[in-house]
Amino acid sequence: MNLKGKKIGFGLTGSHCTYDAVFPEIEKLVNEGAEVLPVVTFTVKNTETRFGKGEDWVQRIEELTGNKVIDSIVKAEPLGPKIPLDCMVIAPLTGNSMSKFANAMTDSPVLMAAKATLRNQRPVVLGISTNDALGLNGVNLMRLMVTKNIYFVPFGQDDPEKKPNSMVARMAMLPDTVISAINGIQIQPVLVERYQDS
Repeated sequence: MNLKGKKIGFGLTGSHCTYDAVFPEIEKLVNEGAEVLPVVTFTVKNTETRFGKGEDWVQRIEELTGNKVIDSIVKAEPLGPKIPLDCMVIAPLTGNSMSKFANAMTDSPVLMAAKATLRNQRPVVLGISTNDALGLNGVNLMRLMVTKNIYFVPFGQDDPEKKPNSMVARMAMLPDTVISAINGIQIQPVLVERYQDS
């Protein structure tokens, strides 16, 4: 894997329980030579949960990437015309943000960065983490899966007994998915037995 010189946007949305799986993958991208520009939703920045404070996650991603977070729609918009990305990643992507993205609702810095990247016909990689992927959000998932220049980190049911509609990406495959997406290829298989990963 060689990402030297690649400019990658990395968007975080509010699936706080998934951050511990995502941050090691961000570190891998940085270690492979990518310049990673972090983008966060308002929820990520301002919410305190049992998984930590928003301000602490922001500080951590800034230290990891060496770049200040992009935390407003105004700051995210130039990632299309003025600061083109080689790839935009959203991981974790919540069901809420997924439904908005699938329906062209650009109401967060992360979604603006993704929209701007698609405008440049560059790849957007999605690492989903949602409790309703096989429920009401299924139609939005399928809409995104057939959209040009959108690629998925392989995903599967994380707890089919207790949460049968929930699906989460296998985040350890994120760097390989990015490499494939930059080359215009969806890594396969997309559907994996995620609940057996532990």
